[in-house]
Amino acid sequence: MKLGIIGLPNVGKSTLFNALTGAKAESANYPFCTIEPNIGIVPVPDYRLNVLKDIYKFEKVVPTTIKFYDIAGLVKGAYKGEGLGNKFLSHIREVTSIVHVVRCFEDTNITHIDENIDPLRDIEIVNLELIFSDLQMIEKMIEKIEKLLKGDKNLATELEFLRKINAILEEGLPARTLSCTKDESKMLETFNLLTSKPVIYVANVPENDIVNDGADNLYVEALKKFAENENAEVIVICAEIEAEISELEDDEKQFFLEELKLKQSGLERLIQACYSLLGLISFLTTESEEIRAWTIKKGTKAPKAAGKIHTDFERGFIRAEVVAFEDLVKHGSSAAAKEKGLIKLEGKEYVVQDGDVILFRFNV
Repeated sequence: MKLGIIGLPNVGKSTLFNALTGAKAESANYPFCTIEPNIGIVPVPDYRLNVLKDIYKFEKVVPTTIKFYDIAGLVKGAYKGEGLGNKFLSHIREVTSIVHVVRCFEDTNITHIDENIDPLRDIEIVNLELIFSDLQMIEKMIEKIEKLLKGDKNLATELEFLRKINAILEEGLPARTLSCTKDESKMLETFNLLTSKPVIYVANVPENDIVNDGADNLYVEALKKFAENENAEVIVICAEIEAEISELEDDEKQFFLEELKLKQSGLERLIQACYSLLGLISFLTTESEEIRAWTIKKGTKAPKAAGKIHTDFERGFIRAEVVAFEDLVKHGSSAAAKEKGLIKLEGKEYVVQDGDVILFRFNV
């Protein structure tokens, strides 16, 4: 659950990071203001927690979280070490997924590394640096396996797949666009390529463009068309406005959003999109006088989910008492839901669903 915020210098990465985390990372109008990545842990917005708080009358609410890394801006030649590029690329290799911030606004007071604003050119600059870095790694792996192949025929499948990756990278396309079998997808994960990481694009727009989600912004329109080809999502945000909103109290935030005719902040949409991008869901617990959300991968079975709370829960798993969030809310209490037969007793093969409210029974 580590997400790296990347992009060219001065596109709004650190401003967005500060709005997300309240971390007050340095943000300045010159390249390489950030060298070591700033790190912030951000709660995942989940309205269900407060609904359960009202039902159970518990004071403590603990949301699940995502970790964001504010990574310094890349420049042409980063894969060769330009602008501390090798160091910055290594930071990207450590994250699970990428939030690629793209500048979609004009502002003469904020410098751009090129003379004009062009989101697709900016994306190409960053993507090519990631592709060149991956190509270097893949070519070394191919060279090594070709030498070993004479003594181990089992490596032939891996070599064939590496050559497929190499071919698509040489076309200037990221590895994530490669059509893979199930076995190849597992193999691709082990290579930890920069361009195999899932991506969300953030269009950083001026304040006037957030009301209609950037519909009148030609830069955003071009970015969305580009992202469609990668099956990637685009979140439209004004990083400066989000930074202002993040400074407000909850009731002031709501008033501010209503003034802008927005249902939720761009940051909330971004965090939820990142959560979904990683294939994550939340189940909920209402034990020990607290309402809590827990993060698991889609498709996780009950014992493994129980292990998120404590390893003893997984080791001594007996059963899970499960009620869907909607059923619990509809009937107003767990007792009422139980009376209606809506609390199910599930065993080791049960696949936990998003929003399940669960009580685990275990014996160690």
